[in-house]
Amino acid sequence: MFFSDNASISDSSAKYSRIKYTLSLAETGYLLLLLSLFSGSGASVHLERYLRHLLPNNTLTLSAYILAGYLGYYVLSFPLNFYGSFILEHKFALTRQPPKDWAKDQLKSSLLFYIFALILSLAFYYIVKHFLHSWWLVVSFFWIFFSLVIAKLTPVILIPLFFKYKRLEDEGLRRRILALSDKMKVAVLDVFEIDLSKKTLKANAAFVGFGKTRRVILADTLKGKYSHDEIEVILAHEFAHYRLKHLFKLILCNSLIIMATLYIIYLTQDAVLKALGLISLWDIASLPVLLMYLLLLGLLTHPLENYLSRRFEKEADLEALRITGLKDAFIRTFEKLSEQNLADRNPHPFIKFFFFDHPPIDERIAMAKR
Repeated sequence: MFFSDNASISDSSAKYSRIKYTLSLAETGYLLLLLSLFSGSGASVHLERYLRHLLPNNTLTLSAYILAGYLGYYVLSFPLNFYGSFILEHKFALTRQPPKDWAKDQLKSSLLFYIFALILSLAFYYIVKHFLHSWWLVVSFFWIFFSLVIAKLTPVILIPLFFKYKRLEDEGLRRRILALSDKMKVAVLDVFEIDLSKKTLKANAAFVGFGKTRRVILADTLKGKYSHDEIEVILAHEFAHYRLKHLFKLILCNSLIIMATLYIIYLTQDAVLKALGLISLWDIASLPVLLMYLLLLGLLTHPLENYLSRRFEKEADLEALRITGLKDAFIRTFEKLSEQNLADRNPHPFIKFFFFDHPPIDERIAMAKR
């Protein structure tokens, strides 16, 4: 959906962005509040004792504890979640998804979250119990390994849960993208199209997967709005990330951040747990404390991760322009994306510092014009 009046686009983008930033901060603060109340009030300890009395072993106790905790959080945060993911998107005409389909997606996302949270939690408690002084390092390696497995499985298992996708029918565009991948020495299984329009009218394209599952995915919301030149420059940017080894660098950076975070938890856990009346980190009741740690330390490291990501995005833009030479198409593409996605083109420096993992669109266009 495109607006005909530039002032209307700008006003809508600014209002939409302000609401999204406010919601993000509100959700983070609200989660911290709920976790601190759940742990500090003794509710976490009482829930663990109750479940341990009902269930025969630690695995079932942990499974039920995570389920009860997640359901409680989902119910308490439902108004924020429903407004941010459904009402707001409809208000700004960014989706036509009916409530029933939204509810189905929520159910699927919740089930996936529960499964992933349970796997990570089971591994965490096993490792903490058996590696008293090096658990932070072992957990780091497990979480990194788990992330790589999920990246490999995303195109073949996770995406099909939410979207239908098929091989791109536009044979001319498909051949052009595959020729570009050969030129940039990026191995690609094939080019696919997903029915993104069933959930959002925003435009997107991605290069997903790992190893033999690596593939190009184009959203059907690109149809009729973007020329072959414009789609090529989008994909050249995605291929440039691989060509410049950005994925490896981000994995290395995130791995160091995970290790540092867990090591800080290891060093400070005794004092924090004692203050909250908890005995040890491997008590199931201490899980909210671990989540608060991860959330707070994640807030501190988030700007650094964003800064590195923005640098890599700029490098990928420059490489895409160098490889394709499609400067005008690059500029047109980001003009269209900013309009279609209601992007904040020129955010306040603090907003850019804290929220943006890509350079703002005005910066990207200005860089292309130089």
